[in-house]
Amino acid sequence: MSLVRLDIKGISYSQTQSGAYALVLSEVGGNRTLPIVIGAFEAQSIAIALEKEIKPPRPLTHDLFKTFADRFHIIIKQVIIHKLVDGVFYSSLICERDKIEEIIDTRTSDAIALATRFNAPIFTYENILDKAGIYLKIKEESITDEDPLSLENLIDEPVKKETSFSKDTLNQLNKKLNEAIQKENYELAATLRDEINKRTSK
Repeated sequence: MSLVRLDIKGISYSQTQSGAYALVLSEVGGNRTLPIVIGAFEAQSIAIALEKEIKPPRPLTHDLFKTFADRFHIIIKQVIIHKLVDGVFYSSLICERDKIEEIIDTRTSDAIALATRFNAPIFTYENILDKAGIYLKIKEESITDEDPLSLENLIDEPVKKETSFSKDTLNQLNKKLNEAIQKENYELAATLRDEINKRTSK
């Protein structure tokens, strides 16, 4: 079975499960996407790894794993989503230490959180994409494909709880940004950072 490389397309609130998030992976060189429902902690961890400018005041579990692996010269070479059973994706970490390769079973959400920290490629098998992948027709940056799972909402830009800061000054925005980071509210922190960048770039 041939492997297909995937990229992270985005993370947003799940429309199908309360308190969960939708991680959407897109096929490299193709037009299929693979939506995976993940927990809030894993979604936050992946988002932090993607947002290079935001660093948590304390290391998260996946950051600790990265530090541990670096200390003992363990490299994650790639992640493979290798099985889909009853809607649950199963993944493996392909690791290497002293030129010895090991395969470690892992939850897909953890695997991707680690892949983002190790800059490791993510793959799945063609048959899994055939079974669970969704074709999307993208026109003018909007999702036009009608899908019963309302994936047009999942693949859109991440939903933000607070998006309007027009009445705040730059000093107020910077204060809110620091408070959001201290409270480990990284979604809000990313929104505030974008608003600050938008104003200072004018």
